[in-house]
Amino acid sequence: MTRTPTFEDLFRDCQRTAVHLEMRDAYMKSDQAFIDWQSGVALDPAERWAEWHAIVTEAAARGVEVRRARIVSTPVSEYIRFEHDVTEGLNIAAGEAVRWLSRRDATGLSLPGNDFWLFDSALVLVNHFDGEGENMEVELTEDPEVAKLCDSAFEAVWKRATPHAEFELA
Repeated sequence: MTRTPTFEDLFRDCQRTAVHLEMRDAYMKSDQAFIDWQSGVALDPAERWAEWHAIVTEAAARGVEVRRARIVSTPVSEYIRFEHDVTEGLNIAAGEAVRWLSRRDATGLSLPGNDFWLFDSALVLVNHFDGEGENMEVELTEDPEVAKLCDSAFEAVWKRATPHAEFELA
C-alpha cells in the first residue's frame, strides 16, 4: 500500500518549481488566525504558521522557485484583505514570490476549475473546497494533460498579475 505524500513531502521532493494558483475570495473563515485578525489581534505570521514557513524556507534555500498567484474579485473581500495583510510576513518572508490579479483582468484566460499546487511542472495537488471555502480535500495527479493545463494557466496569470508590493487593495 502506497502512502499519500504529505505537503511537506511534496516540497521536500520538489527540485525546481512549486507554484500555487488561488482563485477563491475566501478560504477557511473558521481559521482561528482569520478570526483573531478580524478581532484586531496582531499576528506574527512566521510564528503563527511556523511549520509552513519552515517548509517553504527550506525549499527556497535549496533553490526551488516558489511562486503564488491569487485571482481576486475587486473590491476585495475581507478574507482577501487578511491574506494581503499577512503575505509579506508569511509568504514573502519564507521565500515565495506573490502576485495578485483582479478577476476582471483574468477574462480570456483558460483556467482549471480548482486551486492547485504544481510541483516541477509535473505533479499537481488539486485543492477542493466546499462553497464556503471550508473542508479542503486534496487530489494528487501526475496526468500530463492536467499538469500542462495548470502550468499554462499559472504562467498566463503570472504574466498579467501585479507583484505583491505594487498591488493596491480596492
